[in-house]
Amino acid sequence: MDNITKMPVLFVGHGSPMHVIQDNEWSRGFKSIADHLPRPKAILSISAHWYVDGTYLTASESNKTIHDFGGFPQEMYEIQYPAPGAPSLAKRVTEIIERAELSDEWGLDHGTWTVLHYVFPDASVPVIQLSIDRRMEPKAHYELAKDLRSLREDGVLIFGTGNITHNLRAAFGQMRSGDPSTPAYSAKFDAEIRTSLENRDFENLWTAIGTEHGRLSHPTLDHYLPLLYCAAAVDESDQPNSLIEGFDHGLSMRSVLWT
Repeated sequence: MDNITKMPVLFVGHGSPMHVIQDNEWSRGFKSIADHLPRPKAILSISAHWYVDGTYLTASESNKTIHDFGGFPQEMYEIQYPAPGAPSLAKRVTEIIERAELSDEWGLDHGTWTVLHYVFPDASVPVIQLSIDRRMEPKAHYELAKDLRSLREDGVLIFGTGNITHNLRAAFGQMRSGDPSTPAYSAKFDAEIRTSLENRDFENLWTAIGTEHGRLSHPTLDHYLPLLYCAAAVDESDQPNSLIEGFDHGLSMRSVLWT
């Protein structure tokens, strides 16, 4: 797989951190993603969970595993995903995105490692993370990311991890009540975004978020914006394929691979 000329682009709906210790349809789905991917030389991850004021890149030789959650079983805090870093790739991305700065204050958060734990279980592929500047408008994130597509030609997998719908308060309410149904707003927004991706109507990705069903699906934009980075990195020949579909307590688990 070392002769890859262009890597795909991958967006994964990662959902609950609990999937990393559970055998369920979502963890099995994450595992199956490996069957559709060539082995990348490196991974650039854009995770919902590095949502800060500023644009940063992890630049360490090695990555710490960040357990950025609370109240979960102890075994989850004991999982490590010791993928190496890629400082030279991080530096290159700062040359593509001039506003980006190198940082050694982060590592791999659960949006990244709970998925890669299944896709590349040997943790041997170098990984860097790019933060999401929460001060920017959605369209600005798309514009910022367009030049990242050149990295694909060098074997870099651009990997966005969040959820196409993510109303966590509503999801917790459903968990407490035992209600497994999917809210109408979540189903509507997920269907609209799927159609936008299939039709390459990328402008709708940042206008749909302002609709009523968009606002209900995303009280905050942290889990949605990684999708815009992925959409910006595809070219006209790429076709989207939803490898995983469905809802987990109203959260869309749709995961899309562009090849």
